[in-house]
Amino acid sequence: MAVLDSIVEGKVTGIVPFGAFVDIGSGESGLVHISELSSSYVSDISSFIKKGDRVKVKVIRIDDKGKISLSIKQAEKETREKEKSRPKPSPRPDSFDWSARPAQELSFEDKLSRFKHESEEKIRDSRRRMENKRSGGYSRRGGY
Repeated sequence: MAVLDSIVEGKVTGIVPFGAFVDIGSGESGLVHISELSSSYVSDISSFIKKGDRVKVKVIRIDDKGKISLSIKQAEKETREKEKSRPKPSPRPDSFDWSARPAQELSFEDKLSRFKHESEEKIRDSRRRMENKRSGGYSRRGGY
């Protein structure tokens, strides 16, 4: 039984000029109108979605006759919002955001790691600059 505002996975069973029919399981299917396929403009449905594709859809309406309206656009939007609100995993030590913590709060090991990381970046940048000067320095002066 389809539940309003739920996000379910279904299989595209048919394509028509105005949308796509999706089987959402338990013998139910609904229509994804062309306007609910994507947040961008869709001129040709068959270039966006194919029969047999598995898609996540949101149940946006169930009318008195039992017709189910679905939306891929709203399902994607909600999924993105949930991922944004999910806490991010702690960063790896080599990708730590040092600007987030003042230097006073760092332990000696953290300060040493920070110094090492910044030094390696400076050395890498210096090597790149030197390599660029070596490869292109003579041509700018007219060549030798």
